Amino acid sequence: METIDARGVTQTGARGTAVVRTRILPRGLSVTEVGLGAAQLGNLYRETTEEQAAETVETAWNVGIRYFDTAPHYGLGLSELRLGRLLADRPRRDYVLSTKVGRLLEPNPDPDPGRDAGFAVPATLIRRFDLTRDGIHRSMEESLSRLRTDYVDIAYLHDPDDMEDAALATAFPALVELREQGVVRAIGAGMNYAAPLARFVREADIDVVMVAGRFTLLDRSAQEELLPAALERGVAVVAAGVYNSGILATRRPSDDATYDYHAADATVLRRARLMADQCEQASVELPAAALQFPLRHPAVACVVVGVRGRNQVLSTVDRYNLGVPDDLYDRLDETQR
Repeated sequence: METIDARGVTQTGARGTAVVRTRILPRGLSVTEVGLGAAQLGNLYRETTEEQAAETVETAWNVGIRYFDTAPHYGLGLSELRLGRLLADRPRRDYVLSTKVGRLLEPNPDPDPGRDAGFAVPATLIRRFDLTRDGIHRSMEESLSRLRTDYVDIAYLHDPDDMEDAALATAFPALVELREQGVVRAIGAGMNYAAPLARFVREADIDVVMVAGRFTLLDRSAQEELLPAALERGVAVVAAGVYNSGILATRRPSDDATYDYHAADATVLRRARLMADQCEQASVELPAAALQFPLRHPAVACVVVGVRGRNQVLSTVDRYNLGVPDDLYDRLDETQR
């Protein structure tokens, strides 16, 4: 099987089609248009076996994905530990690695900690937000150890909700220091909200932002401020949460579909099903249209998709490579009105 390398050489996969193209980021970085989100390697919602974790990374590599995103938050460090181990034998310059800062992992004082909320791991550690200079530097140092590397390509400030002033006053300057030292190559923030990211783009010396769930077929709120600001400032955008937590992940949303991690209400479900109808008429699956939608905007460099196992990696790349007619998006836009 031929692949695409991190320098952007377009080749072909086993199915005879272009696999994954690359786009240029600031600071001389290039990322594949599809990145692997590694929350599932941290046992998101349920256990991912060591075998599943290994086949996920191996398959992603074989089909040409060269961007891998993780965070200490994912499984209380488990995602970073697994990803670091599974990439350890790959040439470090051949892939782009991002992680996140802002949450420190500390021992849980509870003698009977139980299970972690959201991740199927023992709650032997707790998360504590720390946006101070020392906290950011400590977070990065601990991530580097878990990831088995001496630098990361991108460091995102992770979910500084309601902490915008602290992010600007201490966290981003600390990240700038790490960038100047070569510990990270590019810096930014990753959030579920577009407006704070737009502020960071305008007011901080950052290179890239990750916006989750706010630039999708169902939620275009990133178009209001974030994407124009990013274009103006030369900041790259990575789009995550392109399926809005599930409602756009199947050909036709079911009655129990989730939207932004909650049960979808009747209005959202109706809109999603109207989109599914339009996709069916065009012989396109709704998830393929959802995956490719953010990449149509010039500010967006990449979509990051969380996957678990070989089949989910392959289906993601199939959706990425499926031909989606431009006029389909015009019809999908009409369902928003």
